Amino acid sequence: MAMETIDRTAKNILLTVQEYFWFALNAFLNLFRPPIYWQDFLLQADIIGVGSLSIVILSGIATGGVLALQSAATLAHFGATAVTGQFVSMTMIRELGPVLTGIMVSGRNASSMASELGSMVVTEQIDAMRALGVDPMRKLATPRIFASIAMLLFLTIVADACGIVGGLGVTVFINHHDGPQYLAQAWEHLMYSDIVQGLIKPLFFGYILSSIGCFYGMRTSGGTQGVGRSTISAVVNASVLIIFVDFLITKVMLTLFPGRM
Repeated sequence: MAMETIDRTAKNILLTVQEYFWFALNAFLNLFRPPIYWQDFLLQADIIGVGSLSIVILSGIATGGVLALQSAATLAHFGATAVTGQFVSMTMIRELGPVLTGIMVSGRNASSMASELGSMVVTEQIDAMRALGVDPMRKLATPRIFASIAMLLFLTIVADACGIVGGLGVTVFINHHDGPQYLAQAWEHLMYSDIVQGLIKPLFFGYILSSIGCFYGMRTSGGTQGVGRSTISAVVNASVLIIFVDFLITKVMLTLFPGRM
């Protein structure tokens, strides 16, 4: 009995991975094939980008402040508190900015996509679109994926800037260190590889969170309870996959730019 349960679970996992792979591949190819519903893209860009701006700003400022507090306390043992700005800017731009933005937007928008599309599935609106000759994949999924990729890039830049500003505030008003020196360290020690790494990651994260949200939304079954399950699965899987892909991208970037370490 236990072996049958394990076997059934393993098959379901493999089937889900296979279905998501083909879904994500078709969604990616649709980004470059007409028709592209630009009005839907702009609407989703507003929902994802502008709607997530407040939480990204708050989380960025708070994260930068915490980094400045922790790094200054540690660096003080070595008499190197002057490099706090370098530590905060590198950490925000290379890692925490993209990852935190991806997870925050995933919690807000991947769940929204899964619940919205899942509700359309259980109320048979998706079937009605197919009956009218409209491809739900192009009409519903592609604009959300396109908008998520574009907006997450800009939201990550905002998060990075807010993190550096948050670190500046803590450095000046709490740690009572020199603000211009902090900014000089934050700017002068940034390298091309840091910026490239920080701007490549949100492109992947935006694609991941939106494709997973749409995937679980469009495969919803079981009525309103199924919508809840799809929403939970979308958020959990998107967050875990973002962290895993962040590890892979970081490994590749450190291989390409070994001198940065």
